[in-house]
Amino acid sequence: MDFTVYFEGAAQVFFAFIIGAIIGMEREFRSKPAGFRTMILICVGACLYTILSKEAANGSADRIASNIVTGIGFIGAGVIFKEGISVNGLTTAALIWVTAALGMAIGYHNYTLTIVVSVIVVVVLFILEPLQRFIERFHKVKDYRIRTGNLGIAFKMELEDFFNRNDFDFRCLKSAKDNQDAVYLYRVSAPDRNYTRVEEYLIGHKDVKGFDA
Repeated sequence: MDFTVYFEGAAQVFFAFIIGAIIGMEREFRSKPAGFRTMILICVGACLYTILSKEAANGSADRIASNIVTGIGFIGAGVIFKEGISVNGLTTAALIWVTAALGMAIGYHNYTLTIVVSVIVVVVLFILEPLQRFIERFHKVKDYRIRTGNLGIAFKMELEDFFNRNDFDFRCLKSAKDNQDAVYLYRVSAPDRNYTRVEEYLIGHKDVKGFDA
């Protein structure tokens, strides 16, 4: 029996373990839903499925690879959640997708491409974050979902008067009734990119039951 094949497969799985661990450390550090162990298991699992698909005698390697992508899609969808009007988890879901692809690349012996993509992923996660925060400082638009118990037009007029007095550009995107509350969705642009005044006003207003930004 030729044990070389088994040693080669074990080396591939171990390499997938290292790649998954490197990526997982960043997610664990930021306390994300898919952390250290999850990324390792995704990378190792994708690698193992790819190795097994190559050994399949019925020529189903392409089908197994496509099923890996489908299965990873379900895992990725599980870490995306909506909080108020914000959507969180998209970066983690994309990272799960990329980690599975890296595992598949290792399974196909494409080590050069694996290393290149892994470096790109590390750069995106660790180095480009300060650049993203710098760009976000110039983001002048913010959406507010405001819930109030005042069903009359008085609250809306008072709120828009506050925006006008503080030189905020604004637009009411949506207004609706939810049970006994009125819900307004406003898009607000602050000239100095300082939205603290808006949030302090909403927190202190007696008719505001809650808001999301």
